[in-house]
Amino acid sequence: MLTALLVIIYVSFISLGLPDSLLGSAWPAIHLDLGVPLSFAGVISMIISCGTVISSLLSTRVIRRFGTGRTTL
Repeated sequence: MLTALLVIIYVSFISLGLPDSLLGSAWPAIHLDLGVPLSFAGVISMIISCGTVISSLLSTRVIRRFGTGRTTL
């Protein structure tokens, strides 16, 4: 059971951090398809940062309501 919990924690950690790091390397190709300027990556990064702050502030309430296991999954 402990091993399964560790696997879930590691997968959650990687899946939460991966999109942030991929934005910088993928944006030069993506912005052409979307038809937006290259500088719009800053706006997207700011939205991600604001979402991170909001989710951090609300995480205690969510964990109290649903529990750690249900919140992680």
